[in-house]
Amino acid sequence: MTPYRGAAALRLTEPRTQAEQLASFVHLASYRDISPAALEALKVRVLDSIGCAYGSLDGAPVRMLRRHVDEFGGKPLCTLISGGRSAPDRAALCNGAMVRYLDYNDSYLAKGETCHPSDNLGAVLAAAEYAGIPGKEFLTALAVAYQVQCRLSDDAPVRARGFDHVTQGAIAAAAGAAKALRLDPQRTANAVSIAGTANNALRVTRTGELSHWKGLAAPNASAAGLSAAFLAMRGVTGPRELFEGTKGWMQVVSGPFEVDWAAENLERVARTILKKYNAEIHSQSAIEGMIALMSDGGFTATDIQRIRVDIFDVAYLIIGGGAEGDKMNVHTKEEADHSLPYILAVAAIDGKVTPAQYAPDRIVREDVQGLLRRVEVVPDPDFSRRFPDELPCRLGVTLKDGRILEKEMTDYEGFHTRPMSWESATRKFHGLAGERRFRTHLDAIVKAVRHLEHLSVRELTSHLG
Repeated sequence: MTPYRGAAALRLTEPRTQAEQLASFVHLASYRDISPAALEALKVRVLDSIGCAYGSLDGAPVRMLRRHVDEFGGKPLCTLISGGRSAPDRAALCNGAMVRYLDYNDSYLAKGETCHPSDNLGAVLAAAEYAGIPGKEFLTALAVAYQVQCRLSDDAPVRARGFDHVTQGAIAAAAGAAKALRLDPQRTANAVSIAGTANNALRVTRTGELSHWKGLAAPNASAAGLSAAFLAMRGVTGPRELFEGTKGWMQVVSGPFEVDWAAENLERVARTILKKYNAEIHSQSAIEGMIALMSDGGFTATDIQRIRVDIFDVAYLIIGGGAEGDKMNVHTKEEADHSLPYILAVAAIDGKVTPAQYAPDRIVREDVQGLLRRVEVVPDPDFSRRFPDELPCRLGVTLKDGRILEKEMTDYEGFHTRPMSWESATRKFHGLAGERRFRTHLDAIVKAVRHLEHLSVRELTSHLG
């Protein structure tokens, strides 16, 4: 297939609405706009996402979804990571679910929103493979999706109003897919408008008793964004006043905001952060601090009487028991990786937090279940003021012999102040994917991503199936 290049495509000369201004930004974005630092960050995140996808293959909902895609079929136009082919929208859904399921992929921290911009990879990769574009254009389209989702998270957060962060993700995926398909500004505006109107997800996905949908909501939204781009490619129109119109996004979903899309660049990817540990993003500095404190103090988990962690309000609200459900009642993987008490307890006992720490028999074992009930999470106003420029916390461990040991953290390896290097990302990739593929195959993927700007997207996807 070739990308849409319709000679009769209508052009926007005076972008009026926010959707049209966003579309103009997407249309004008160029590989030349990506700085060396942003390019390096993009490639690291592509590799990290593929590693997360391979590491997820034993996940129950991933297996369910793959059976669903295989049974219903689809024209085999796009590669499924780990093998097979399907229609672009189904490839986006399946690949996106594999990237997302472990909750080990990248994050972006805004004051009122946290998102995972690599959730866009499945949709943008499917659009790029369908279109057969060069790697440079794929990287540009992915940078566009990152920029759109991060900037909407900055200026138009929706969590406090009861909506999930994948709401902005559908719009970002539509923008990135439209760029990969080489849509003109008018069709791009229609793609964004369709995606933003139709995909406003509820935050209940991540509150209370957590379900499989926690890992599938983002790929569902991303695949919907891709579908919106394909519909727009064929001429389907959407409500251009998506954002500012009567009963539009600002009135119903986000509240008033304005992004000057004409002033935007493609650099936001460099502010996204990678996970060193397989746990919810706000826990990363606390995990690193817990492991370091035990090493420095020379004690083990059996010596611990109780743990107190003072942390910023967002972490307290989401994973500390403050607003989004009881975090002491932990029985499933979805509950465990969003419970700071469980995460710190298992880190103290096992000395690591990897996918193995979420095996069903590990979660219910008495050692971790007993210790997590002796973890106290307390919001700290000063730490809250310092977030998201820092990821601050203070750990206080009371030992059975009466000693109290403390450690304060401001960041961790993988935060934008201490970015994960290509070498560290490669080790994480091999650790996640190593049990699934021969070393020579994995080395070929690493090499392809490293030199992606010199390849076509189809050369990359030839290694993924």
